[in-house]
Order: sequence, then C-alpha cells, then structure tokens
Amino acid sequence: MSSYAAVLRTPHAARAFGAALVGRLSYGTVSLSLVLAVKDASRSFSVAGTAMALFGVASVLLSPARAALVDRYGPRRALVPMAGLYAVLLAVLALVTREPGTPGPLLWVLAALAGACTPPLGPTMRALWSQLLPDRSMVQRAYSLDGVAEELLLVSGPLLVGVLVAYAEPAAGVALSAVLVLAGTLGLVFSPVPFAAGTRAVRAKRAGARPGPRGLGQPVLAAAGVGLCLGALDLLAIAFTEDHHQPGAVAWVLAVLSAGSVVGGLVNGAVTWRLPARPRLALLCAALGLALAAAGLAPNVYALGAAVAVAGLFVAPALTTAYLIADEAAAPGTRTQAGAWVNTAVNAGISGGTAAVGVLVGRLPLALCFALAALPALLCVATALRTGPPNRPAVVAGRQGTLG
Repeated sequence: MSSYAAVLRTPHAARAFGAALVGRLSYGTVSLSLVLAVKDASRSFSVAGTAMALFGVASVLLSPARAALVDRYGPRRALVPMAGLYAVLLAVLALVTREPGTPGPLLWVLAALAGACTPPLGPTMRALWSQLLPDRSMVQRAYSLDGVAEELLLVSGPLLVGVLVAYAEPAAGVALSAVLVLAGTLGLVFSPVPFAAGTRAVRAKRAGARPGPRGLGQPVLAAAGVGLCLGALDLLAIAFTEDHHQPGAVAWVLAVLSAGSVVGGLVNGAVTWRLPARPRLALLCAALGLALAAAGLAPNVYALGAAVAVAGLFVAPALTTAYLIADEAAAPGTRTQAGAWVNTAVNAGISGGTAAVGVLVGRLPLALCFALAALPALLCVATALRTGPPNRPAVVAGRQGTLG
C-alpha cells in the first residue's frame, strides 16, 4: 500500500483524483436513477428502457469526440461547458420526471442530449496521471488505483441511489447526479494542476503531427473483448441462478466478480512485471476467457461464485493494461482521446455481450453459452500478441526505484 500512497503524495494528485472521483460517482448513480425516474413519470418500462438506451448510446459513441475536445482545448476550456450543460439537462430531467404524464418523446430527447454531453472525467484523469507522474514506472500503480476506485464507484453508486429513493422520489437521484458531476468537474479543473493537454495538442499540430487515435487497435479490441465477456456474464449469472432455483444469489455472484476485480487491480499495480504490456495483456485476456468458460461447468451456485471470483481477478488488470498501452501509443496531445477509445470499447462490448447472450440463452445449453461468451477474450489473445511500434518506450510496471 505504500506504493499507492507514494502516488497520492505526488503534488496535487490527491486533490485532483478526489475531485474526479466525486464527478465520476455521478456515473454510478445516474443510470438507476434515470430508469426509475422515467419509469415513474411515464408509467412505462418500455419508455424508461428506451430513454436509458438513448442516453447510453449517445454517451458511449460520442466519448472519443468529447475527449478530442479536451485534448484540443484543454480540460478547463472543454470540461466546464460540457459538465455545465450535462448537469442542466439532468436537472431538467429531474424536474419533468417529478410528476407523471411527461410525454415519452420529450424524455427520450432529453436523455439523448444529456448522454451526448457526458464529460469524459475518466479519460481526462488517466491522461492527467501521465502528466503528474514523472516516473513512468509509477503510472501502472496510478492506473490500477484509478481502476479499482472506478469499480468501487460503480458498485456504491446504485447502493447510494437505493438508500436515497427509500426517503425521496427517484428524480432526487437524477438531481444528485447533476450536483456530483458539476462539483467534481469544477474541483478537478480548478485544482492547482498545470494542465497542458490543450497546449500540447496545438504544438503537435504546428509540428506536423497527426492528432488522433493511432496504434490503438490492440488495446481497443482487447477492451471490447473484456466488455463482451462482462456483459454476457451479467445475464448468464441470472440464468444460472434461476436454473438452480436460487435467483436471489445473483446479487452476491456479481458482487464477488467486483471483489475479485478490486483484488486483482490492487495486486496488478503492486507487483513487479517483467513481461512487457502487450504479451501481458494477452495472458490476462486468456485467463479471463478460461475462467469464464470454466464457470459454465460449475455444478452449483457456490462453485459458480468461485469461478466468477477468479475471472474477476483478471478484469481490472486487463483493462488497466489496455489503458496503459493506449497511453503509450497515443500521438502527442491525444492521450485523453486514446483512453476514451478504450473506454468506449469496454462500454460498447458490455452492451453487445448482454444483447448477444440474450439471444442465445434458452436456445443453447448454459455451459455452451458460457463457452461462447468466453470466446471474445480468447480471440483477443492473437491481437494482443501482435506488437506495434509504440510512440514511447513501454512501461515496465511495478515496484521500481508503477482504469479503466
């Protein structure tokens, strides 16, 4: 843990990281709050599901474009307008969902617009780690810490909403999400960090460099494969526990997945890795795929939980390594955008994995569904083993003198 403390002792790091986490907690609260609020206002699960789908699609697909604005203009000039507009749209959604009878199309438009304005706080913070830490060997620790914190936020966000709606209407959760993202963004951009992303992008453009996502195929495909596995696992865990007449067990099965990911992330940032990042990503993807395939052979829910926990050990390390490779491959002044491409791949993969397994479950044996869900991670191995010319020397992570 002392290695992680050293990361946080870096000047301005703790303050910037804390502010970013406050803003990113909004992403853990907004999804459930928005679904509940729209459902209450429209009296329709279909309207609520469509609103959430539009919000998610706009947020995920436009993430690289928003990150490119951060790279071009710098966090202060790009994030503040984005977060302000995003918070205003969430506040409007909170207001119009307080009373039933709001037209569905209006809710859909507001949800899509809000998703389009989601500020890329995660990619911005990961790019900032590379700027704050002069020793590249510490970046692995910072990324691991960032990934573990994000995992905890995604778990604690819905729990916070659950407590809130026990005493207030769901619209209060949407309003809380607006307050969190605005407060976190302002705290981040006005922290005493010498932001230089915009300046670097301008200099790179003047020097003739081509800003944009170059050399990101391997980490993006690997992240998409991990996302596909995670999206599939959510639905497969539900199907498995129902088949074994223990539907309530799905909550703790998914909880041990997150717990395994947290443990794996902490270990990944603390150990010395002598294996370069690209082949390491291949091994992590292979281990995740094999653990997921083995989960389909579990004889009972307890064995499933154990297999899922093992699979979780490789989730955070795989994503952290993908983010690191993307950071190394990024052209000057495009680090935020590079991280956003990996983040987009994960989120798109989760949605795609859930949709694909939804078609397979009930038509094929569950064990075969688990094996098919593991294929994306296993197929990523071939891509991950392909080495490309990085823009900078590879990071050798771990104890040296270290998202997603």
